[in-house]
Amino acid sequence: MHNPTQTKALEAAQARPRRTGARKFPTVRAFWLFHLHRWHWISAALSLIGMLLFAITGVTLNHAAMIEARPKVASQEATLPAELRHQLTAQGGEKKQPLPADVSQWIAKTVGANVAGREAEWSDREIYVALPRPGGDAWLSIARNEGAITYEVTSRGWISYFNDLHKGRHTGLAWTLFLDIFALGCVVFCVTGLFLLQMHGRTRPMTWPTVALGFVIPLLLVIVFIHL
Repeated sequence: MHNPTQTKALEAAQARPRRTGARKFPTVRAFWLFHLHRWHWISAALSLIGMLLFAITGVTLNHAAMIEARPKVASQEATLPAELRHQLTAQGGEKKQPLPADVSQWIAKTVGANVAGREAEWSDREIYVALPRPGGDAWLSIARNEGAITYEVTSRGWISYFNDLHKGRHTGLAWTLFLDIFALGCVVFCVTGLFLLQMHGRTRPMTWPTVALGFVIPLLLVIVFIHL
């Protein structure tokens, strides 16, 4: 006699499709979905903080007149030692060039102004160094004969600071490179998002009408309300 349990197990095994041992390759759609999703989330993660910063500062820039800023001015005075003063008086004439290295180091230690490598405006009586910065301004002047130093710093607050980061105003090379990389990340995020919309749009009828609306609304605002 046959065991009923063994008979059912044999029938089930025969009903299963046989494995050929060949590995199935993913379809073209699955391949692109995988890579688009990967680059979409990577670019989103890299751009997340920057997008938040630019979105918030976009609002503060649009309403800059309504946000009151109270500049704070701080100034310091000092006098160059005679040996350093001689380095300034030895160089006559009007020109534009950085201060001598010894003078720059002494100023950095004494008043905290980083003037190393900064272009200074030299005249017969005074040397002036402009030190613009995000969210404020600064300048330093030196009387060439007397060696009297005046260093003044103006701060307009954190909102002004982040607004200047948004505009890339007086931020230096490192921040400029960051903005370029951030912009590239945003482009990757948007382009991969567009392709993902195209691949999922078949089952979501409102996909392309919504995308079109995002294009038409700003276009109409430019045509109707912005006059060149």
